[in-house]
Amino acid sequence: MADNMERENIFTLTDEDGNESDFELLGELNIDDNTYLALIPLDGDEDEYVILKIEVDENGDELLVTIDDDDEFDNVADAFEDTFMGEIDLDGSVEE
Repeated sequence: MADNMERENIFTLTDEDGNESDFELLGELNIDDNTYLALIPLDGDEDEYVILKIEVDENGDELLVTIDDDDEFDNVADAFEDTFMGEIDLDGSVEE
């Protein structure tokens, strides 16, 4: 998946079939020298989000890619749950 940031905190992602979808940034974490983003689809289920990893290609451009390693994904998903889900409700309101 590749990304193009059009507006602040909104990403337009293009899948391997060329389909574009808009996502809003839920949060960002740095783990083991890698940066991960949690994104909520703007036109989908608000209770679901995707986690993507930022990688740099041979040209120095940043790309958002899926996490293929199950252990890495589980570790990152747990970190997002621990860090953000207690503070941020998926409807965008902050719990007090």
